[in-house]
Amino acid sequence: MAATKKSSKTAAKKAKPAARAKAAAPKVKKSAAKKTAAASKKSVAPKASKAKAAVAPKASGVTKAKAAVASKAAKAGASKSSKSSKAKQARDVFDFSEFPAVSVSRTDVTLCLACIFRLFTNQLGLAPRTAYDEIRRYSPTVEELTAREPQRPFFKSSGEKNERCPYCDAARRWHAPVSVYRVEGGKATDSARRALVKNLPTKDGRFQLDEQRKTAKQVFFEWLERLGQELDFADEGAWLRDAARGYLQRREPKTDWAAVFEGARAVRRSQRIDEGFERDGARLFLAPALYNDVLLVQYLVSRSQAHGGVTSEGRLTLFEFVRRLRYGGGLDAHGITERDQFEVLEQLVERLTGGDTPVKLHFITDRRALLDRAKEVYARQA
Repeated sequence: MAATKKSSKTAAKKAKPAARAKAAAPKVKKSAAKKTAAASKKSVAPKASKAKAAVAPKASGVTKAKAAVASKAAKAGASKSSKSSKAKQARDVFDFSEFPAVSVSRTDVTLCLACIFRLFTNQLGLAPRTAYDEIRRYSPTVEELTAREPQRPFFKSSGEKNERCPYCDAARRWHAPVSVYRVEGGKATDSARRALVKNLPTKDGRFQLDEQRKTAKQVFFEWLERLGQELDFADEGAWLRDAARGYLQRREPKTDWAAVFEGARAVRRSQRIDEGFERDGARLFLAPALYNDVLLVQYLVSRSQAHGGVTSEGRLTLFEFVRRLRYGGGLDAHGITERDQFEVLEQLVERLTGGDTPVKLHFITDRRALLDRAKEVYARQA
């Protein structure tokens, strides 16, 4: 019995460590599992972070590319909008749609900035900045801008791609275009001109305003000279028709003469109407008094341009022209009783042109291109 008890006690003692070992074994497994999980997480984490890091540059690169494209598009849109706004501003500033067509004329001239800079810097000894300031303050006279043969530093542009200054051979980047708009004063233009001038920007002196007083005869012959330069005397039928149309537009600016002359091939005297005009097929018939004035305009413009008195009645000498007017009632309509043909012509011109009646001319000089080009030149010189 005693032996049995001892053996059972020893077996129990031996069983306790085994049980403890068994009990401890799961703990070890759990801790190992935790360590393994932690290790696996750590091993996975760097891979994930590396993957994210690898993806991140791609995403940032795409974002940068998109941002660059967006910025370029924005710049392009801004440049387009700025160009459109500038173009719109240019159209809005000089809107002559409310003016009679013959009351507004435009003269374009080119100013060579190289000539001026060399004058100021080489001969007068001015610094480039001072020369630039002087150019900004420079206000050319109307005579300089509208002369038939411009004087240095002004010249007429030929429109060539690589045009050079005729005086100093300066390249095109030194050339500054200047435009001058001439408006004839009168009831038909005064209100529209005041509204136009009121809307002109006054910043930096970009627009220059001038006035001149001339007689109605001087203004008429200036218009007649411009008309002669526009006509094609090689086509006799065309220029006679265009000369008649030009005078009628000047005489009655409110009439839509473009529609009246559309498809017309000849201008004739009417025996059925006393005033105005009428259209019959391809011919335009004018009242006798109006037709005589057209003949006089054709006679004057052909005498100065084509070396002969060519009219819708054919080529006429002064004697023949005066005789036709006399027998056609043109002289009686004006109350001219003179017998001398030169006296008759002078009185006809006085009544046609308005004689010595004073006329005010308004000039608007566009200096925007001049100021911008001068700024570019100074930036290069500085």
